[in-house]
Amino acid sequence: MKVLLTGGAGFIGSHIADKLVEEGNEVIIVDNLSTGKKKNLNPKAKFYDVDITNVNALEEVFSKEKPDIVNHHAAQTDVRHSMRDPNFDAMVNVLGSLNILQLCLKYRVKKIIYASTSAVYNEPLYVPMDEKHPIDPLSGYGVTKYTVELYLHVYSQNHGISYTIFRYGNVYGPRQDPYGECGVVAIFSEQMLAGIQPTIFGDGSKTRDYVYVGDIVDANIFAMNELGDGEVFNLGWGKEITDFEVFDTVRKALGVQVEPIYSKKRPGEVDRVCLDGSKAKTKLGWKPKVNFEEGIALTVEY
Repeated sequence: MKVLLTGGAGFIGSHIADKLVEEGNEVIIVDNLSTGKKKNLNPKAKFYDVDITNVNALEEVFSKEKPDIVNHHAAQTDVRHSMRDPNFDAMVNVLGSLNILQLCLKYRVKKIIYASTSAVYNEPLYVPMDEKHPIDPLSGYGVTKYTVELYLHVYSQNHGISYTIFRYGNVYGPRQDPYGECGVVAIFSEQMLAGIQPTIFGDGSKTRDYVYVGDIVDANIFAMNELGDGEVFNLGWGKEITDFEVFDTVRKALGVQVEPIYSKKRPGEVDRVCLDGSKAKTKLGWKPKVNFEEGIALTVEY
């Protein structure tokens, strides 16, 4: 199978690329390296340094490669940046995705796998939140990711394009960037290793549903065939882990004595995330395997 993977030099995308290559697929990576890194690229994948907002350059790739499947992970993923610069967020996440959808239609791509987010929800009306939970994003990032979900449905209804959508919890693991604002596990690990006192935004009680990157890869591989066509899946444990628990687990894994600094909660961030992943288990045969303590140990070791 020939798979075009956007964002394949990034944290999650590079792990998916490795697995696709390992399973014998022909992998085409499109990434502008704005946040992705060359060192993450699988040497057996073909790489194009292309921005998804550049439709002409993107079409050259589609025209030359004619992929069977597109796995779309390229995005502006920083919640805080989406609030500071919503125009840029929409340009990348909405217009860039529309470029991909149009080209998938033109070049007869069989299926699109799309990385969405739990940020499409707001504060939970019930936990764990299933896929039928009301959509009410609190950030520009959540708005743009959900907008593309709607476009996928429209393209499917009108043009017959198959798709699978994944709403990720907080994904963590090796290769996660500790230098941006996202990826609290990587940030805490890097700061503690460097002797820097980490900052928790809020009082430490904010929760997220943490999923190890290897488990996310499994779901993407399962969706390569007709499983999950036209469906939206939450990918999470259904467990709430507080910011302080993350801090404390990383601290213990590193064996350091340090206390956090507490700062004001940032705009666009909800207080609780807890996802019901039972639909993915039923329809895809997916369930997370790496628990939080194991995942933290693997991440800290990296």
